[in-house]
Amino acid sequence: MSDSNTILENWESLKELVGTLELDVHKNAHGNKSAGVRARRGLRQLKDASASLVKLTLEVEKSK
Repeated sequence: MSDSNTILENWESLKELVGTLELDVHKNAHGNKSAGVRARRGLRQLKDASASLVKLTLEVEKSK
């Protein structure tokens, strides 16, 4: 698999994760504590996934 495909696939998964978080963030903003727990868990996953995407893009740029 090419590097650009890997980067784009990771980007698409990040966008999907943000989409899944949206409902829980809105519910939490209106007082739903369980949604807040789910939102924070998802935000941690988003942080880790975005960090790995940054690392991947840097590795690809170095290899060129």
